[in-house]
Amino acid sequence: MHVQDSHWSPASAVAAGGMTMSAAGNGRDVSRTTPLRVDAQRNLEHVLRAAREVFGELGYGAPMEDVARRARVGVGTVYRRFPSKDVLVRRIAEEETSRLTDQARAALGQEDEPWSALSRFLRTSVASGAGRLLPPQVLRVSVEDGSSGPRVPQQRTQPGGTELRLVPDQPVAVAALPAVAGEDDAGTSALLEVVGQLVDRARAAGELRADVSVSDVLLVIATAAPSLPDAAQQAAASARLLDILLEGLRSRPA
Repeated sequence: MHVQDSHWSPASAVAAGGMTMSAAGNGRDVSRTTPLRVDAQRNLEHVLRAAREVFGELGYGAPMEDVARRARVGVGTVYRRFPSKDVLVRRIAEEETSRLTDQARAALGQEDEPWSALSRFLRTSVASGAGRLLPPQVLRVSVEDGSSGPRVPQQRTQPGGTELRLVPDQPVAVAALPAVAGEDDAGTSALLEVVGQLVDRARAAGELRADVSVSDVLLVIATAAPSLPDAAQQAAASARLLDILLEGLRSRPA
């Protein structure tokens, strides 16, 4: 996932159709605060679905025009709902964080065996494609050793094929939209907390390597979700890679 092209800062430019940030709720996601007509709601759903697909394939640096083309709407329609790209990126990242948290809580509450719970969370998250949309602040917060950050996959679809490269995660400024920043922090904290419980349980049971951290678990989710042109090939590759990574996480008798 390539995130360095999106700086998560307030948009100062005038959005399409002459809408300024102040006129669009001071840069907030107006799709959450304004009642929508049926056709407008349908367009919003198309835009959100397209954004997940485009950002999942190309990273959060993909332009808004790509999202509009995938949604089959004009770019002005996208900007009417999301007055800047930062707002759309934040919306998708927030939803993905919430989805991952729900998956972790379900695994924690429904699996008695610690390793089964952790394994279920990883398999569910990878199968949903969550790794291609991991919010950059989740990866950044999870780094504890002061290094440049975990290495996350960058997907780029090139003419004639798909290239999957690992690139160092870059620091991302999250100063944008102060009114929503608290929600971001709360969502990130909730995810890290529940994944931490899964990790702690598996480690205490002696089933997880002692040196495995929450950051490692999130890295597995990111790494095991490649973007490939064929859905069946992608599912098979993800499942195979996750099997290998899970074996690497398990503790072994001395």
